Amino acid sequence: MKNADIRKLSTEELNAQITELKAELFNLKFQNELGQLQNTARIGQVRKTIAKMYTILSERNEK
Repeated sequence: MKNADIRKLSTEELNAQITELKAELFNLKFQNELGQLQNTARIGQVRKTIAKMYTILSERNEK
């Protein structure tokens, strides 16, 4: 997800997206440990997206 798309979301939507992505990250890590994960790069993508969302939330809280 791009920064411009993330900035368009409301704070409530961002929090909901973060919750969903954390659940997805947990499942990806679990699949990776079991050896069932095909696309291991997805873990890094999800982690970076979560970090972007937290950064934008903190920017909003500073204002």
